[in-house]
Amino acid sequence: MIKVFIDGGSGTTGLNIRKRLSERSELSLITLDEDHRKDPLRRKDAILESDVAFLCLPDDAARQAVELAGDCDTILIDTSTAHRTSDGWTYGFAELNGQRERIARSKRIANPGCHASGFIALVAPLVKAGLLDPDAKLACFSLTGYSGGGKKMIAQYEDPLNAERLQAPSMYALSQSHKHLPEMTKICGLSSPPVFCPVVSSFYSGMQVTVPVSADILAGGIAELRQVYKSVYRGPIVRYAESPDENGFLSAGAFSGRDDMEISVWGNDERITLVSRFDNLGKGACGAAIQNMNIALSLPEQTGLVLSEDLS
Repeated sequence: MIKVFIDGGSGTTGLNIRKRLSERSELSLITLDEDHRKDPLRRKDAILESDVAFLCLPDDAARQAVELAGDCDTILIDTSTAHRTSDGWTYGFAELNGQRERIARSKRIANPGCHASGFIALVAPLVKAGLLDPDAKLACFSLTGYSGGGKKMIAQYEDPLNAERLQAPSMYALSQSHKHLPEMTKICGLSSPPVFCPVVSSFYSGMQVTVPVSADILAGGIAELRQVYKSVYRGPIVRYAESPDENGFLSAGAFSGRDDMEISVWGNDERITLVSRFDNLGKGACGAAIQNMNIALSLPEQTGLVLSEDLS
């Protein structure tokens, strides 16, 4: 039996991971009662006892958990921002070139941010293929469901008194200092972060990340971009879709409740829009964390994931 501990299991990500893992017969969940779940000694004992520990914590608490773990052999999967650009940690986006193998060998895995996952999925393969210069000045527009803001934001959006005020989409992180920017820049190999416009709207979960590019910053046309994505993303978790048009629209909520991601390319050789769609709680958080656990434990990668064919 594989022992799993979720440190910080009372937040949105932790609760979702706990619910999903509790349904798996090969796993045994280590739990702390309410009086002890913040006790450093009890947390340390639970981490050392487990085969895998998910750190579903604020950044400082995640760093403390890593100190408590020391050099133990437990696989740590950190869902916070704390270690995504840190030496000694493996970035947990398995579909990047060679990353799945690195995750399989790693005991310290940093789960990607939700917005970052969509941006990196679009940009990293183009930089690696030489179609996009690392010095390119990029922009990114990302629309997410409100569950990405955690318990407090969920409560705000689901309070009937706020219905009218929160009905329209709202842009945030207006200072261009969003916490995902460092990983977006580093993992893609960019020399500078993109101009980033995250927007939250009044739907529970789902995400649509868009990166506009023009011919003058590309070393190829739209056909070459599509070919790169076709070769990199063959599914079933991340895949390229040739024409996922929905009567002239693309819904940001189309992948709600799922763990897969869809990549598509729109426009013409002069003006191109790169789009990734997924669930901010799925491939953008819990689904990715479970996928990383499966890989690290040499389990079938899709175990416990909800993919497109499951909903057909």
